[in-house]
Amino acid sequence: MEYSKEFKTALSNFSSIEKDRLIFRLLKKDKLLSKKLYFELIDTETTDQKRDQMEELIEEKVLSASKHLSNPKYFLVLIRKLSAEITEHIKVTADKFGEVSLHLFLINKILDHNDKLSHQRFDNVYKLYLYLINKLIKALLTIKKLDEDYWIEFDELLEELETKILKNNYLQKLCINNSFDFNWLKSDGIPENLDLIIKGIKSQGFLK
Repeated sequence: MEYSKEFKTALSNFSSIEKDRLIFRLLKKDKLLSKKLYFELIDTETTDQKRDQMEELIEEKVLSASKHLSNPKYFLVLIRKLSAEITEHIKVTADKFGEVSLHLFLINKILDHNDKLSHQRFDNVYKLYLYLINKLIKALLTIKKLDEDYWIEFDELLEELETKILKNNYLQKLCINNSFDFNWLKSDGIPENLDLIIKGIKSQGFLK
């Protein structure tokens, strides 16, 4: 929504008390904005510290969720909720590095339970694996938008991730069947036009 000059002028003419009341009313309705302003204005913790806390939270919650691996649908519900917490962290802190690293960390922690996952029937874990593949692709698309100085750190996570995917027969085959190229699991191997490649793959009915 665009605001007219007249509207902006009218807001500027509010008294300090009126502006304060308006701000607090808006913050009550927008918890995310409230958290973002708190972080930017008075939080003593840095983005890096917040990211470290998110890694601890991810590790803890994936471990807890793994108790429900025998119920893949519920496990995926828990993982989606955790992913939403990561997204909130990114929006609050504007953590561009964490936008990639935390999601890769999440996938890695899930695949730490490959032994249990491998005992599931393929049709039971299909949606979970497809979800992980799409989340991985989203991370790869984001990597291409970031400075190359970050690539070494991302490559460590991607290398660890590739090893775990290759140890998971179902997941490996699903990647191949959906035209996922394992060469993409290196930052300098991600195609410049990956977004168009993915669009083409989806147009053929894959990754859905």
